[in-house]
Amino acid sequence: MDTVNILLSSPMFDEENLGKITSVSPRVKVQDIWELARTDLKGDSAARDELDNLLADTEVVYCLRMPRDLITRAPKLKWVQVMSAGVDRFLDADFRKSPVILTNVSGMHATPIGEFVMEQMLMFAKNAAFCFDLKQKKQWQRYSTSVLRGKTVGIVGLGNIGREVARLSKAFGMRVVATRRSAPRIQRTRNVDLMLPRQELPRLLAESDYVVITLPYTRETHNLFGEKELKTMKPSAYLINIGRGGIVDEDVLVRALAEKWIAGAGLDVFATEPLPPESKLWDLPSLLFSPHVSGDMEDYFGQATDVFCKNLKRYLEGKRLFNVVNKQRGY
Repeated sequence: MDTVNILLSSPMFDEENLGKITSVSPRVKVQDIWELARTDLKGDSAARDELDNLLADTEVVYCLRMPRDLITRAPKLKWVQVMSAGVDRFLDADFRKSPVILTNVSGMHATPIGEFVMEQMLMFAKNAAFCFDLKQKKQWQRYSTSVLRGKTVGIVGLGNIGREVARLSKAFGMRVVATRRSAPRIQRTRNVDLMLPRQELPRLLAESDYVVITLPYTRETHNLFGEKELKTMKPSAYLINIGRGGIVDEDVLVRALAEKWIAGAGLDVFATEPLPPESKLWDLPSLLFSPHVSGDMEDYFGQATDVFCKNLKRYLEGKRLFNVVNKQRGY
C-alpha cells in the first residue's frame, strides 16, 4: 500500500484537523511545514535543505501559502488544494504550465460574503457611516435614510457568491441584474430578473443602484473597472468590491469618489494589501473600508479542511476532484 505524502502549510493547523486528514486513510502521511517554509523564505539555508528533502517526496500540498518555487522543488507533486477561493497569487508561470492539479474552496464563502455585501448596501442606504461620525462627535442631528426595496443591484459575475447575493437581495425586495461569462443571451434565472452576457456590462452599470463585483482576478479582469465603467454608473450609485483589488483601477476610483461620479464605494479588497498609509483611499469619506475580511467565519480552517478531506478521499479513489481550477482562465 503506497503512502501518500501530504505537506500542510498553514498557521492555523491543530490536532483536530490533523485527525480529520489522517482518518481519511491509513495511506496518508501528513506534515506541517508552515514555520519551515517561512524560515526558508527568509533565506535560511538549513531550512531550505530540510524543506527540499520533504518536497522531493511530496505528492499533495494543502496550504494557505505555497512554499516558494514549489513546482521545481517537488517533482512528484500531483495536486495542490488551497484554503481560499481566489487563486491568482498561486498561479505563476511554472504552475500554469505544469500538470499539477489545483483545487480551491469555491462555494465555502457564499454565506459570509453574501451577508457582507448586504451589510455594505444597508450601511449606504441607512447612512451608517454618518451616524457613527455623529456618535464620535457627540452630536444629535437627524438625517435622511433610504431603503433597499425597489432598488436595483447589479452583480458582476454570477458564481457561488453572486448567486447568494442575488438570493438575499430578492429577500429585501430588490431587482437583480447580473452578468455571467457563460451567459449566451439575455435571459432570466433563479433570483435574477435580468441575466446579461458579459458584453452587456454597460447596461448593468447604467441601471444599477448598487454594483457588486464578485469576479476572480485574472488577466481579463485586470482594471476592468476604469473611467469608462465608473462614468457609466449612476451618480447616485454605489460600487462594492469583494472580488480582488486589481479589478478596479484605484487611481480612477479615487477621482470618481472625489469628483462624485458615483455616490460611494465599499472595498474589502485592494490592489496592494495591506493598504499603504499613503493611499488616497483612506481619506475619502464616501468609502467604506474593511481589510479583506468579508470571507471570514467561525472555524474557517475546519470547514476548509472538510473540503480538503472530501477531495482527498476522491483523490485516493482515483475520482475527479471537486473545485478544479482552470489554470489558464484563473478560476
